[in-house]
Amino acid sequence: MSEHERQSFEHTLAVHSAPTLLGIKCANLISAAIKKKGFLSYQREFESNSGIKLRVLCKCRERQLLYVYHETLLAMQLGQPDIRAFLSQFGYTDNMDLQQMLMQLAKRMQCGNFPHEIGIFLGYPLADVKGFIANHGKNCLLCGCWKVYSDPESAQRTFANYDRCRDILCDKLQQGCDFFRALELSKEEL
Repeated sequence: MSEHERQSFEHTLAVHSAPTLLGIKCANLISAAIKKKGFLSYQREFESNSGIKLRVLCKCRERQLLYVYHETLLAMQLGQPDIRAFLSQFGYTDNMDLQQMLMQLAKRMQCGNFPHEIGIFLGYPLADVKGFIANHGKNCLLCGCWKVYSDPESAQRTFANYDRCRDILCDKLQQGCDFFRALELSKEEL
């Protein structure tokens, strides 16, 4: 990965995953053109310096759907009994660990349909994921980072927090900070 590719990729991460990178959201998805050459070594460096995991969920011709996740926050999200019960209807079993659940999600993505339970894996409220599925993506109360079907006031506060994360992190990068230093400084500012 060249220095230019690295900076471009880190900018994409900041814009689309700042809440996860800064530890207030369990995960984000990014569609990115990732060249295999150099990515694995960057991935190892990224994961060791940030504490955030990167996983390719699916690949299409030139792009990959990259899942950026905070392992601890995701495990807490997926460990909730009501969420486990909801996910069971999509083939996620109680005995699956986090990595097995991510493999099941990736498998469901390969089937050609976008699995709407992915909202759970992105930290969306269960009521909103259920509302999206029941309403076929229509009739939402608010549309922002996700379609909201319950508690729009809480969702608006969450959206504002996510925007703040993005603004703070992107500002640090724009000031010329190294990516990992920008993460540290941004966390301190939150």
